[in-house]
Amino acid sequence: MSLPREFALIAQHFRRLAGPGALDLSDDAALFDPPAGQQLVLAADAMVAGVHFLPDDPPETIGRKLLRVNLSDLAAMGAAPLGYLMTIALPREIPEAWLGRFVDGLAEDQARFGLSVLGGDTVSTPGPVSLSLTVLGAVAPGQALRRTGARPGDKVWVSGTIGDGTLGLAVLQGALPADGAGFLADRYRLPEPRLSLGAALSGVALAAMDVSDGLVQDLGHLCRAGDCGAEIEAAAVPFSPATRAALAAKPDLLPRLLTGGDDYELLFAAPADADRIIVNRATAAGVPVACIGRFVAGPADVVVRDAAGAPLALLRAGWSHF
Repeated sequence: MSLPREFALIAQHFRRLAGPGALDLSDDAALFDPPAGQQLVLAADAMVAGVHFLPDDPPETIGRKLLRVNLSDLAAMGAAPLGYLMTIALPREIPEAWLGRFVDGLAEDQARFGLSVLGGDTVSTPGPVSLSLTVLGAVAPGQALRRTGARPGDKVWVSGTIGDGTLGLAVLQGALPADGAGFLADRYRLPEPRLSLGAALSGVALAAMDVSDGLVQDLGHLCRAGDCGAEIEAAAVPFSPATRAALAAKPDLLPRLLTGGDDYELLFAAPADADRIIVNRATAAGVPVACIGRFVAGPADVVVRDAAGAPLALLRAGWSHF
């Protein structure tokens, strides 16, 4: 008797992703032994075609982005990855070759980031492609970075560069011709989870999260969690050469860069006297960081100041899911 198609797909494509606890993907659940003396960290993110990725994106990059946006949540808590569960809903007309390439991307990043699939589910849908992943990580007890903790006088720091993801989407949609188009497209399709930096910030960062929905909006989340406000300097926000070139050609892009999302960089608070420690740890982790402002007393509002010190008008703070 031949296997039902779902189980045949699991055997052909997903079994090669399975680690020891997945039981060869032959049971209804996995068995998992958490590391001794560690706290488990769990996070989940979903991606839908046409919302979080373009329907014609290469399947390899879709699989890798799905894993990476979840790993970014672990990075924001200073956790190390252990494994993941995944549910995929595919239209019946999706060719099997698409699925094979999707799994190829996952296999590549599993090897890079040191984790494996524990289980999940595969279902059909009339569309669009819908993907969900739950990632498991570990951190020493009491050492997880949280959103709470920022206080007036603390400095605002961010890793990497901001705005590449939102410009990459515009490039892929044909809405923005730009120098460095390939770099920007890759930044949208393949965000870089800052796992090494998240671990390095333990004991010095007071609050942290990743920038997924826009720098200003996500900084507002840290402000609300810390019951304070924040002021940032637009000139201090780090931009890549490709984004700087686009901004020089079209200065009115600045609000979009600050609110567009898809950066997946780490945004964190640190004491005002911790600059040297932050820079040294970030350098050792191989991730650039920049101080872009400070937390202030008052309402949980984010003010962006231009080169003259005046507040920059923003039509929105960031991406909204609803």
